[in-house]
This record gives sequence, C-alpha cells and structure tokens, in this order.
Amino acid sequence: MRELKHLFDNNRKWAEQMRQQDPGFFTKLAEQQAPPYLWIGCADSRVPANQIVGLDPGEVFVHRNVANVVSHTDFNCLSVIQYAVEVLKVRDIIVCGHYGCGGVAGALADVPLGLIDNWLRHIKDVYEASDLVHGAKNGAKEADTLCELNVAAQVRNVCYTTIVQDAWRRGQNLSVHGWIYSLDDGLLKDLDLCISDPDQLAAIYRMRGTG
Repeated sequence: MRELKHLFDNNRKWAEQMRQQDPGFFTKLAEQQAPPYLWIGCADSRVPANQIVGLDPGEVFVHRNVANVVSHTDFNCLSVIQYAVEVLKVRDIIVCGHYGCGGVAGALADVPLGLIDNWLRHIKDVYEASDLVHGAKNGAKEADTLCELNVAAQVRNVCYTTIVQDAWRRGQNLSVHGWIYSLDDGLLKDLDLCISDPDQLAAIYRMRGTG
C-alpha cells in the first residue's frame, strides 16, 4: 500500500476540482510559467503564499525559509531572485513575514537551539541595530516589533543585491515590498515599505555603473 495515501487522495480530488473549474488549467500551466510576483516568505506551514493572497498555482513564484531572511551569502535565495527577475521578469518582489514567527522568537531567546542559531544570527543583527526594539521589552510586543523590523531589513537586502540593482540600471520596472501577515485573523498588513529605484537606498549601497 502506498504510504501517505490520504495525501494522494487529496491530490486527486484537488486536480479534479481544478479541471472542473477550468478544463484547460493544467495544459496552460504546463506550457508557460509567467508569474508577475516573487514572494519571499517564512517556511512556517501556516503562511501559504498562494492561498493568503487568493492566487492560483502559476501566479506567484515562491521562496521560503526560516524567518524570510535574505542573505547575500545564500545562493539558493539569490538564485531564486535572479531567475524571477531576469527570466520571469517579475514586476514585484514581496517580502512577507508574519507575527508569531518561531524564527524571530528563537532569535530573541537566550538558549542554544543548534544549527539554526547560525541562521538566526541574521535576525539578532537586526535586533542589535535597532533602538526601537531595545525599548520594547515586553514579550509579545517586542517579538512583533522585531518581526516587522526583520521584514524591513530583508526588503533592503533584496534591493542591495547586484541582481535587483542591475535590473534597475537596465530600466526594468521592479518594486520590492514589505508586508506582514497575522496568524490571528488571516490578514496582511502593508508595512508602507516599497522600494522601486536605487535613490531610495542609502548612498553606500547604490551601484550606478559606468555606462
């Protein structure tokens, strides 16, 4: 007997439902991938990118990791960004965190968690650089604040990449957004952070080029 049979059963039901809604859905999906959005989110199972924004498969390109971190040494994430920007020509990159993030909670904890402590260093750096978080020492509020600040930091990290800056130099229409999701009510919050050109970055991070 096939293991995890209930998941295969669910898959068949889902595929049949999609075919009933749109008989040509899978044919069109197999022939082309042209999503207008790249979503960089947390690996948390409670934050599925497509569902919370009401999009079907094929409409959003997704990268997820613990606490939606964008590191200049993470070639997995950078490869996803490059493919999305240079091949798929997405117009919007969305960095979406969420309140109640276990990665953020782990970064705030003072106990060793194992290998992941190396990854959480990125979030600890955000904490250390922020006076706002230092002044919010009251548990849940501190964690929520750090969740938001972490999104803002990762939005900037996306913009600092040579990939995004090269796109802007080419005149490609590309914006990077910072959002956060609430597990309590299922609603997204716009953090009022949208960067569309290098002039919105600190001068040290701008790469103008020579041509």
